[in-house]
Amino acid sequence: MRTRISSKLFIFGIPLLIMGLMVLITSSKLFHVNTAALSKAITLDLLLTSPLIYLFLIRKKNIPKITAVPVFVLGIIIASNIIPKEHQSILSWIKTWVFPIIELGVATFIFYKVRQTLKSYRNNAKQTPDFFAALKDSCREVFPGKVSTLLAMELAVLYYGFISWKKRVLKKNEFSYHKNSGTISLLVALIPIIAIETYVLHILLIKWSIIAAWIATILSVYSSFQIFGFLKSLMQRPFVIDENTLHLRYGILSETSIPISNIESITLNSKDIVLNDAVRKLSPLGELETHNVVITLKKKHTLVGLYGIKKTFETLAFYVDDRDRFKACLEHQMNTSNNS
Repeated sequence: MRTRISSKLFIFGIPLLIMGLMVLITSSKLFHVNTAALSKAITLDLLLTSPLIYLFLIRKKNIPKITAVPVFVLGIIIASNIIPKEHQSILSWIKTWVFPIIELGVATFIFYKVRQTLKSYRNNAKQTPDFFAALKDSCREVFPGKVSTLLAMELAVLYYGFISWKKRVLKKNEFSYHKNSGTISLLVALIPIIAIETYVLHILLIKWSIIAAWIATILSVYSSFQIFGFLKSLMQRPFVIDENTLHLRYGILSETSIPISNIESITLNSKDIVLNDAVRKLSPLGELETHNVVITLKKKHTLVGLYGIKKTFETLAFYVDDRDRFKACLEHQMNTSNNS
């Protein structure tokens, strides 16, 4: 873990160090004596040397090469502020002729990646009926590491919040968990609360900074959209018990797929439990979410939360609307698994 952090600090630190040195040079006496020559050199270092060194450092890493573009843009911003206007001829030329080409290239790259993702999703959807599962698989095929996780989550919020309106008809091996738990009411109540707080915060911040006020407002509105997407995903992703696996999906907020053979016991229990590293709740809302079913495993398993955050557990508590039928169905599969 420390090695990984050190590696990232080195990769991002070297370009930033170069940029910092350029800023220091412009404030030195040497720069004021040789302004014309040093302005050209500093501009080239900020706009070419820093991005090229960054690309060299990530050449063997699982980091998208397109991330060199923000390094280039940061160089333009810094150069625009530290190089005297009369010595920005190279910078102006790059802004006029090079930057538009890079913008077009980035837009083309994004369009290509989105098209790849959609094509991959169509293929995966034939095998995986769950939209979010298929979307994550598709994004992993196209984008690297955490980028795919972040993209899948944002696309899922958009899909469940504003595209998926058809009511989910449950099959015999599927179970809802949102009808009687009170979670929907809680999330619905949060949206107007955020709206009121956003209005008040906007009024207060606008007296200090218009930009800060609108940034805070946009973030709050986006948070409301996310909550709405989370809320609707609860209705679209039921628990599923198949022949070998118990799929527990709390919307797109958290999920785990447990092999039936790894389940030690299932109990109907609504009593308060002490949460720790071994005992967890499926819902990320914790104590705000009630539970009526507790399962205990034979060995540790992984719970995947928002944006791919993983935690292990041995006991998991959650709520099921029809807990008796759920318990009977799961026990039947457990007996079948043990006898086979």
